Amino acid sequence: MFPKRQGIIVWLHSLKYGKQLRKFGNIHYISKRLKYAVLYCDMEQVDHVMKKLASLPFVKRVEPSYRPFLKLEFESKGEKEKDSPYPLG
Repeated sequence: MFPKRQGIIVWLHSLKYGKQLRKFGNIHYISKRLKYAVLYCDMEQVDHVMKKLASLPFVKRVEPSYRPFLKLEFESKGEKEKDSPYPLG
């Protein structure tokens, strides 16, 4: 139903060109102090978009977000203590 998306962090020389990033994906956040932008695009297009962004003259660096590949389900503290072979005290 919804396409899988991945974030791309784009480090800029100047924020003046921030609006030009709209054609590459959905801009989620722009940091004025650190001069970077976070944009989202489809996972199938990430490599292609990153190459295009890196070739632009106003872009310092381009980094992918690894969030889609991280395990975000954590065990609760109680479950871990029950299964532990070591006594608590």
